[in-house]
Amino acid sequence: MNRRVLLGLGAATAAVLATATPALAETESASPQKRVRRVYEKQSSRAGGTWNSFISVTGSTIVEDKADELVEAYSVNKIAVATAVLDKVDRGLLKLDQRVDVPADIIVAGGDGILGLDGAYPSSITLGHVLALLLTVSDDTCVRLCGLVAPSKEINEILVAKGFPKTQVKPVANPNRFFLGQTTPRETHDLLQALVGGTLLSKASGDYLLNILRSQAAFTDGIRRNMSSVERGRVATKAGWFNDGRNEAGIIFDTAGKPVLTYSLFAHTPDEPENFGATHPLVEARAVMGRAFFDAVEKLAPPATARALTAAPAYRPSNGG
Repeated sequence: MNRRVLLGLGAATAAVLATATPALAETESASPQKRVRRVYEKQSSRAGGTWNSFISVTGSTIVEDKADELVEAYSVNKIAVATAVLDKVDRGLLKLDQRVDVPADIIVAGGDGILGLDGAYPSSITLGHVLALLLTVSDDTCVRLCGLVAPSKEINEILVAKGFPKTQVKPVANPNRFFLGQTTPRETHDLLQALVGGTLLSKASGDYLLNILRSQAAFTDGIRRNMSSVERGRVATKAGWFNDGRNEAGIIFDTAGKPVLTYSLFAHTPDEPENFGATHPLVEARAVMGRAFFDAVEKLAPPATARALTAAPAYRPSNGG
């Protein structure tokens, strides 16, 4: 296994990658599409559990694994929620710089995100901040804040109108709150394709959403785990986890900012239900897949008609000052 992949990894992930080496080496002479499919098949089998997935490379279907079954989306559906909010921005009903109140009773304590940590309520943040936190650190409170500007019924109606009737949040008694609901791997894949294709939102809103998903602050334990900071900037991704589910969906771009591979991976297993970290077997499998997917399609040319995303800003860490 290439030293740049194994260097600095935890023992568990390094072991998985090391044992994957022969299988990956066998596929070096295969087409990128076959390499992607073989790695998915091997790693999903190795990890165990139940997988529902859809993967395409340059517009061609590569993996179609129970892709039309309804699955619990968990936080992957935060992309759909953000889509509905940005649709209202596109229609002039909302603005990214408008402020959203954050009262103490709306905070989700103990979950994902940072709003539950600051201890300063009541407060307010901009809608743009809400979406950035929703899609990077997967802030659970931001789900409720989105519900204040886009109630569950409206979110579902927007998604149906855009052609995604199976990607729906689950309403509760309070119309401004909801569970994140269900989707199918195919619909999540197609939503991402519509996003990069420019048919889901305006170019400004689409680029805004994708740039958040490919930022350095976005999820790094799965597909992007074994990548450099530059490589991570070429992958827009969103993970979702709860109970026995460990999901992730996103897009790998070429150096010109054009999409080459779209993945929609939903998996669940009764094993290690309390482990929501990078060492969970389903997440370990995605880490191996991510490195292999990225390398397999590195030299592929996307269709000439593919729309290029604005280049990701160079990552420049700060030391204060």
